[in-house]
Amino acid sequence: MTRPARARINLSALQHNFNLARQAAADSQIMAVIKADGYGHGMTQVAAALQGADAFAVASIEEALALRAAGISKPVVLLEGVFSKEELQLADQHRLQLVVHHEIQIDWLETAALEQPVRVWLKVDTGMHRLGVAPEQARTIYNRLAALNCIDAKPGWMSHLACADEPERPETGEQIKHFESVVRQQPGERSLANSAALLTRTDAHYDWVRPGIMLYGCSPFAVGFDCPVPLKPVMTLSTQLITVQPRKAGEVIGYGGSFRCTEDMLVGVAAIGYGDGYPRHASTGTPVLVNGQRCNLIGRVSMDMITIDLSQLADACPGDPVIMWGEDLAVDEVARHAGTIGYELLCGITARVGREYE
Repeated sequence: MTRPARARINLSALQHNFNLARQAAADSQIMAVIKADGYGHGMTQVAAALQGADAFAVASIEEALALRAAGISKPVVLLEGVFSKEELQLADQHRLQLVVHHEIQIDWLETAALEQPVRVWLKVDTGMHRLGVAPEQARTIYNRLAALNCIDAKPGWMSHLACADEPERPETGEQIKHFESVVRQQPGERSLANSAALLTRTDAHYDWVRPGIMLYGCSPFAVGFDCPVPLKPVMTLSTQLITVQPRKAGEVIGYGGSFRCTEDMLVGVAAIGYGDGYPRHASTGTPVLVNGQRCNLIGRVSMDMITIDLSQLADACPGDPVIMWGEDLAVDEVARHAGTIGYELLCGITARVGREYE
């Protein structure tokens, strides 16, 4: 008997969400973002299921090499570029595309002995102030890149939006204007829109869009903003009750005794905890589903277990299924109770949780 904590990955839901992205940006090519092990869903399995994508985007060369080792031959873009001159040889060997965001990466390219030209994107900092060259320097740096013999065709242009998850904020429009002022009448393809901008800002679509979180069924929008398309959650995280015990009024539950029973109540223990990636900071009152019925987490999350108020389920017993998030309980709702976002929860599922694909 294996430990019951499981992450069930619905690849049909993944493909559904991809098709929504394709419909929303029908005139753009799609660079599907599958970094961080496919946002916790299994990077190679996600890539295999998204063969309709025009390219994949990852964070590091290790991720890219894992895709190549799995037989994924589509274009792969390194969103942070290479971290050393030595990595250029691997990028060259495996036909990886590079994002250049700092002049030191151009220095490496200028002195590299590559067997074949590489595809390059120049990242421009239009307002996020994380990675990218300054807009006023962008064209000069672009021309320096374009002059290199090791560059395949014309470099592309890329930037990233900081506030697209809140569609009413003006910063997104300002960033689009900054980007447009740099790339206007310049050669090379463009890429700007993330999931949120893909769904709300057609003026940010350009040649390539880069959907990430929406592919996995999470809303790319902040609390208070509705998602305009019917995304389907891809991951269902589940486990089972391993014991059910009656507790007396006044008894405390779990580490630190942070929850005290206000009345006689039935308490269940489920086999999952922060060692599996369930958030330790999920507070008392965080919803879970037991036998399909909403119940509340009580007390502190342990490494391997959580405790659940089963007062409304008098017939609950060990072995009953417990859903942490999935089709009928949005991961974003759980994340709010833990003071975080759905991205972190999905990416945080640990290796000891078995994945099942359907």
